[in-house]
Amino acid sequence: MTALLPPLRIGRHTIETPVVLAPMAGITNRAFRRLCREYGDAGSAATGAHSLYVSEMITSRALVERTPLTMRLIKHDPDESPRSIQLYSVDPVTTAQAVHLLVSEDRCDHIDLNFGCPVPKVTRKGGGSALPWKTELFRAIVSAAVREASAYDVPVTVKMRKGIDPDHLTFLEAGRIAEGEGAAAVALHARTASQAYSGTADWSAIARLKEVVTTVPVLGNGDIWSAEDAISMVRATGCDGVVVGRGCLGRPWLFADLAAAFAGSDVQVVPTLREVTDTLRRHAEYLCEFYESQEKGCRDIRKHIAWYLKGFRVGGELRSSLALVDSLDALDALIDSLDLDQPWPGEPAEGQRGRAGSERRVVLPDGWLTSRSIDDRQHAEIALAELAVSGG
Repeated sequence: MTALLPPLRIGRHTIETPVVLAPMAGITNRAFRRLCREYGDAGSAATGAHSLYVSEMITSRALVERTPLTMRLIKHDPDESPRSIQLYSVDPVTTAQAVHLLVSEDRCDHIDLNFGCPVPKVTRKGGGSALPWKTELFRAIVSAAVREASAYDVPVTVKMRKGIDPDHLTFLEAGRIAEGEGAAAVALHARTASQAYSGTADWSAIARLKEVVTTVPVLGNGDIWSAEDAISMVRATGCDGVVVGRGCLGRPWLFADLAAAFAGSDVQVVPTLREVTDTLRRHAEYLCEFYESQEKGCRDIRKHIAWYLKGFRVGGELRSSLALVDSLDALDALIDSLDLDQPWPGEPAEGQRGRAGSERRVVLPDGWLTSRSIDDRQHAEIALAELAVSGG
C-alpha cells in the first residue's frame, strides 16, 4: 500500500497518520481520547502509525490558579504520546505563565492554542475566534507561548477560523504571524465565527492558507464525516493533515478508518449494533473511571448515546430511558433490551453529527471592529474573557 501523505511533523514529533482529534469541550477528555486511540492504533497496527489526540480546551487562567477541574483535565493516560493540551488564553502574560507550568512540570509534549471558539460568551469579550482581529495581541500570545515552550522543546500549534464573518477575515494574516512567531503548525476550521457549525466548510480557504504558510504544516478542519471526506480534503487543498471533530462523535472507530485510508487501504469498520453498544459501554466505564464516580460518568455518557445509536432501530421510549441512565447496571439492562443483531444501517448512520445551528451575528465588544489594534479599555475587558469560559 502507498501512503497518501508523508508523516506529519510537528516540532520533534512524528505523527505517522496525519490525523488530529479536534479539541471539543466536554468531549475529548481522557476517557474519549483513550477510546479513539484504541481504534486508531488497531487500525494502523500494520504500519505502526498513530494520530494526535488533543485534550479539551483548558483556560490559561484556570491552569495558573490550579483549579481542581483543570488539573483533572490535563491528566493523561500513562501510554498517551504525545501528550497534547489545547490552551485558551487572551493575555500574553497569563499565556506565558500557563505554558511554563505545563512544560516545566513535564505535563505535556504539545500545546495547541485555541483561536477558533465561536461561542458568544467568549467572543463578546474579544476571545476565541474574535481575537485574531487584534493582530498584535494575537502575535504577543503566540510569541509568549512559543518562547516558554521552546525552552523545553515542546512545539506550539495554532487552531483558528477563517475570521469573524465574510467581511472580517483573519486567517491568512494570522497564519503568516503564527508561522513567523515559531508555531510548529497551523490548523484552519474553514468556517467563520458567524457560521458557527452551520452551512458548509470552505475548503478553498485551506488551500489559500497552504499557499501562504509554506514552512510549517497546514491542517484542514471542517466537514470530515468519513475517511473519504478526509482524503477528498487533502486532494482538494494540498493540506498536510486533517483535524477531525464532530465526525467522530459516537463513532470513535473513525480513527481506524482514517488510519487505513491514509495508508492506502479502503478497509473500514462496519459494526453491528452489538459492537456499537460494546463500545458505548466501554466509553461509559472509562468515564466513570475518569470522574472517579459512576454517577458522574453515567451522566456524561448520556449526551453520547444518540450519536452512537444514530440510524439504528431504537424506539423513542427506549431512547428516552437511555438518556436518563444513572448507573452501569441500568445501562447494561437497557442495552440488553435492544435488538443487538442489527447490522450497520449505512446511509442513515452517516453524515453530520452534533448540532449545526444557524448563521448568526457575532457578538463582540463595543468598537472591536473599528481598529486592528487594542486600546486600554478593550484590553481590560478582554482580560475577563477567560472568566466567561466554563469547564477547564
